Amino acid sequence: MERLQGFRPGFCPWPDCSDHRETHHGYRFFRHGHYRTARRRVPRFRCAACRRSFSRQSFATSYYLKRPELLLPVAAGLVAGSAHRQIARSLGCAGSTVTRLSARLGRHALLLQALALEDLEEGLIEAIAADHFETFEFSQDCPFGVLTLVGRDSWFVYGLDPAPHARSGKVTPFQAERLATRPRIPRRGGYRGSFHRGLDLLVALGRPGMPLVLSCDGKGPYVEAHRAHPARDRIRLDVHPNPLRGPKGAPRSPQARARDRALYVVDQLHGLLRHTRADHKRETIAFGRRLNAILERLFIAMVWRNFIKGRSERRPDPDTPAMRVRLTDRPWTWQRVLSRRLFPRRIKLTPVLRDLYRRDWETPVLPINRPHRLRHAA
Repeated sequence: MERLQGFRPGFCPWPDCSDHRETHHGYRFFRHGHYRTARRRVPRFRCAACRRSFSRQSFATSYYLKRPELLLPVAAGLVAGSAHRQIARSLGCAGSTVTRLSARLGRHALLLQALALEDLEEGLIEAIAADHFETFEFSQDCPFGVLTLVGRDSWFVYGLDPAPHARSGKVTPFQAERLATRPRIPRRGGYRGSFHRGLDLLVALGRPGMPLVLSCDGKGPYVEAHRAHPARDRIRLDVHPNPLRGPKGAPRSPQARARDRALYVVDQLHGLLRHTRADHKRETIAFGRRLNAILERLFIAMVWRNFIKGRSERRPDPDTPAMRVRLTDRPWTWQRVLSRRLFPRRIKLTPVLRDLYRRDWETPVLPINRPHRLRHAA
């Protein structure tokens, strides 16, 4: 990761300090010595407001890590289609180490995405394609969708939102008996609630007085959420129902071609996730056990898609989606993504993102759902 050369703290890293969130007149601190590691000298500081001391390392993503050199290869491995145990074998560490680093990287990616939305100078100026990416937690008895909001011109992924729902399709008597013994998973509104929260996000990003165009398929919950939304007059819902398709290789109908053009960017993203994520392949034993962990890995993939990966590697098109929305002027690297630590209390988070960061979305099937409550570590 990038070293913090010539570093000067801009705020206090302690969450309870009055100078943690905002410093209106410049942050006041004192030099407080240093400590040495095997490779470098690390300066220390003391906050003038709370009198607590801290070091330059408090602002690094490797804060509190015993093996900070693993962050970059683990991040690259997670978006390359490797499972946790495969990454652990390659790096010579325990599988649990990769799991913990995956959670830390996911929380960092979540905060980076929220910070990126705050920095959109022009707001939302393009049409959006929306659909749910279907997956499951623990077993196929616990399915849920993840709403993905993708810019039709930039391919920038604006948000993710989970939507637990009931199992669909045919159920055998044995499966029905097993489902009856499963604890009920909180739905939080299902598809309709998830789509409603997505509309809230888009309305907050949109320019006042400018209409928002949202393309989606013909799911009933989508139309119902739009009809019940208080800002429905600002949102034009471009509905393209999924048409019946013939056998493989048959020519597409005009309705199918219109639907594929409108939702191409979100379909392409879902295909990319299936291809590059070990826990979302059609036949896998690396499936996620907790909704929180699955979303954390999805946020890592979203940051990779937005800031690191070019829009197309076949054409090629080296511009990243973040470059198209003018967040950056060049493609990022994992070193740039992980160059500094992000603090949740300094970034505006929606209730869903706050719950995901704190790991408060429980999986009742599991006996233990450990939340994230570390106050001074990422």
